Amino acid sequence: MAENSHNHGHTLAAWTGVTIAFIGFCVSAVFTVAAKPVGFWAGLVVVVLGGVVGMVMRGMGLGATPKTQKAGH
Repeated sequence: MAENSHNHGHTLAAWTGVTIAFIGFCVSAVFTVAAKPVGFWAGLVVVVLGGVVGMVMRGMGLGATPKTQKAGH
């Protein structure tokens, strides 16, 4: 069987970052409908926080490690 070299982001860092960002999008959506700009911007801050948390967790070794490319691939 061929070796699976792609994990498609199935790491703790990826799941955590995406979950936090998704919550931020939901918060922004609710406050958009409610016409509350402060809540909308707060939700976008949470989205950015999700990206930061994901990168920090990856730096801590909880994410995928970059693979070196083979010649010809």
